[in-house]
Amino acid sequence: MWDFSMGTALTLMRKTMPFLLFRIAVYFGIAVAYVLATGTGAGIGYGVGGFGDNDFQASTTMWGGIAGFGITAGILYLMREYLLYIVKAGHIAVMVELLDGRELPDGQGQIAYARSIVTDRFGEASVLFGIDQLIKGVVSAITGLVQGLLMILPIPGLDKVMSLVRAYLKLAVGLVDEVILAHSFRTRSENPYASAKQALVLYGQNAKPMLKNAAWLTLFTWGISILVFLMMLAPAAAVVYLMPGAWSAGGVVFALLFAWAVKVSVIEPFAIACLLQAFFAVTDGQAPNPEWEAKLESASTKFKTLGEKAVNWASGGRSTQTATDGGAGAS
Repeated sequence: MWDFSMGTALTLMRKTMPFLLFRIAVYFGIAVAYVLATGTGAGIGYGVGGFGDNDFQASTTMWGGIAGFGITAGILYLMREYLLYIVKAGHIAVMVELLDGRELPDGQGQIAYARSIVTDRFGEASVLFGIDQLIKGVVSAITGLVQGLLMILPIPGLDKVMSLVRAYLKLAVGLVDEVILAHSFRTRSENPYASAKQALVLYGQNAKPMLKNAAWLTLFTWGISILVFLMMLAPAAAVVYLMPGAWSAGGVVFALLFAWAVKVSVIEPFAIACLLQAFFAVTDGQAPNPEWEAKLESASTKFKTLGEKAVNWASGGRSTQTATDGGAGAS
């Protein structure tokens, strides 16, 4: 049915507990920052609104909360490279180490160890972020190719359900970019662009089993996330009740925030642990298929960009990568 063991995934989670706790601290810290900034903004708006009537005060409270939320979102957007570099990639690195039978340090030493692995493979955060963005574009192209194959199948009424299939496939490939990065850690490649390119070809030629595994995991992760959201509604409503000029939509927003924090700090690492197993299992012993490489060359400009950057990196152009990674072209 699928190519991973949930027991093995849970073991990986247990053995990387220091990193799991680190993720929980980071992402729940982000959720709390949203709540505090929104509450502070609403409080300021409420105070300003005291100079007007009730309608004016309700309006300034709402806009104050929106402003606090928006400022926090902007700051976190600027930090996205470092979240990928320090939190996500580091956790993937130690999971790969365990899957390959290597021992890990305990406690904070595990986090420092992971950071050293990420630095050895990618150097600066901007390089990893640039590769990740290129990978996302190529994965979208692979998904498009798979959709195209589905469209030519002689199934009556298929066109009517393809919009649902596209939406589901988009969710199902949400974590694949992080699994592709794992290939670089496992092969200990000194050229992260070449490694990503190779892993994408392997993913493309195994797209059907990988999408099957990702589809099952999407079902599990979103099902659990919805349950967590429902559980978070009551405490989130209590937080909104304590805010000045409490607004009913706030309970839903805060419940979504804390459900998101649970999803990215606990549920997603479990899904990645499963996908890593699946990717390593289905690609074991395979070499990249030149036909799939040609398909990706014609389907995605980002795949071509990966190849160009791989050549530049191999020729000693590491120092020039940082300036060009962020502005990679569309797929």
